[in-house]
Amino acid sequence: MTRILLVRHGQSEWNAEGRWQGQADIPLSELGRAQARAASAKLGTFDAYMASPLLRAWETAVIIADNLGVGPITPMIELVERSAGEWSGLTRADIETQYPGYLADGRRPPSYELDDPLRIRVLSGLQKIAETVGPDGTALVVAHGGVIYLLEDDSSRRAGRIPNLGALWLDIGENGDVTVGERLHLINEAELESAQESDLL
Repeated sequence: MTRILLVRHGQSEWNAEGRWQGQADIPLSELGRAQARAASAKLGTFDAYMASPLLRAWETAVIIADNLGVGPITPMIELVERSAGEWSGLTRADIETQYPGYLADGRRPPSYELDDPLRIRVLSGLQKIAETVGPDGTALVVAHGGVIYLLEDDSSRRAGRIPNLGALWLDIGENGDVTVGERLHLINEAELESAQESDLL
């Protein structure tokens, strides 16, 4: 089976402001860059290095790869974050003002990307990774919290919020089955200032 370490990107500028991002292409904050550098010290070598092309994930992957002296990084468009639709750029307070009661009720705006289309593209991307690195290969993949949450929810393994540079082990079987493993924390949060984050990062 193929082993994938799926890593959430470092803190972005909108993470620091508590804004929902979705597919908005927001760069890392200075703290996010420091988080990526710190995480690289906890990582070994992999057969392949891949990332969502959204800047916050791509920049995280580049910093890690540079510090490890590895590469190249392959873009994985299938693993971009879930679209937040009309909520992109809004804080929780903004959402409550403009969409009162939605958060409490679990409702989402019209253009928000639902689970089914997100699942189709994420699983397609994971299968593509498995085919690229082979049944005994390993890959480090930098993506997004929404991708990780979807996979955990599908396996009834949701473990609360995942921090920046949190990671999840995945095993991809030869038939394409995905087995969700344990989370890892690649940085010591006590050593870095914690970020003020939104629920969709």
